[in-house]
Amino acid sequence: MTVYTPRRAARVLLVDAAGRVLLFHGFDPARPGHRYWFTPGGGLDAAESSAAGAARELAEETGLRIAPAELGEPVWSDTTEFPFDGNFYRQEQDFFLLRVPSWQVDTIGFNDTEQRSIAGHRWWPPAELAASGERYYPPELPDLLARLLPPAAEPSC
Repeated sequence: MTVYTPRRAARVLLVDAAGRVLLFHGFDPARPGHRYWFTPGGGLDAAESSAAGAARELAEETGLRIAPAELGEPVWSDTTEFPFDGNFYRQEQDFFLLRVPSWQVDTIGFNDTEQRSIAGHRWWPPAELAASGERYYPPELPDLLARLLPPAAEPSC
């Protein structure tokens, strides 16, 4: 029987002016071949609100510093179960949408685990991500982005 450690987390759908979402490319240190793309964010401290944790994680992982209130309310929540580094987690997580004109990602705030398990980052157009054949979390990400982001405007003639 698998025993899951409960965990609360907050994640950010960081979207630039071109409609691309920032994702990190990482892997599980216990399973280096299991590579995947995922949003900025992570575990919450004991008494931390989702918005405060999302803002803290965004600053640590990307260098972008914002007030938690700038995130507004979560746009989506779910519960996921996953293994990482030999442990099993049941994570309740809130997702926030934040639009920026652009952003130069600064990963100097990565902790030891992030330094060992994140290989890079990329700004993904949602349609390209959906068609890529790459593994990404959450699996609903392209559908979620399609609901949250307006379709690209057609060029006028």
